[in-house]
Amino acid sequence: MNIEQFIMALRKHGVELSDHQLEQFERYYELLIEWNKKINLTAITEKDEVYLKHFFDSLMLLWELPLDNYQQRLVDVGAGAGFPSIPLKIVKPELDITIIDSLNKRINFLNIVIEELQLDNVQAIHARAEDAGQNPVYREQFDIATARAVASLNVLSEFCLPLVRKGGYFLALKAAKGQDELEEAKKAIHVLGAKLEIVNVALLPVEESERTFIKIRKTLDTPKKYPRKAGKPMKQPII
Repeated sequence: MNIEQFIMALRKHGVELSDHQLEQFERYYELLIEWNKKINLTAITEKDEVYLKHFFDSLMLLWELPLDNYQQRLVDVGAGAGFPSIPLKIVKPELDITIIDSLNKRINFLNIVIEELQLDNVQAIHARAEDAGQNPVYREQFDIATARAVASLNVLSEFCLPLVRKGGYFLALKAAKGQDELEEAKKAIHVLGAKLEIVNVALLPVEESERTFIKIRKTLDTPKKYPRKAGKPMKQPII
């Protein structure tokens, strides 16, 4: 997906990019490639593939799981190199974003991106999701939590739902097996105080690989015991 295809594909979904936003995406790509030589951020480095598999893929959330209001607090858990949160922030600058990642090298990279792209109301936090979820500064403070890949859905739910306020949403971006993960995640979603609302399956343009978008609504406060201690959700997921 070259830049012209990127522009046209977004336009089909009602997303019009300004010259400034296009410059931000271009600078983001340059920083990603520059820093990828120092630390392992992504195996995808070809420009057309980055625009397709990282930038466009992240932005599919806007129409696959549309929200009425984007003047909200969003937390991106295990964002890695900043997906989906940084592309979302470029397109929806009114978002107030907190990025949580357990690797400080990635946080250092993200802080450079935030500064270089002049993004306001974005903070990158070095923490494990389990610790953040028990920290009153972050627990149940966000309108939206996002996560892309990272872990299976039952584990992701324990990472993300404790951070979401009652009435807010957890939006999960998964590849082709997303629907398979839903069955084993049902108990976790219920136990953590939420319910499944929408599952949308779509194809990534050009290569036509499958993507699954899962919208989970927080209906109750998460029990205080969740998230459990760091490492336990991965080792002993709620099933």
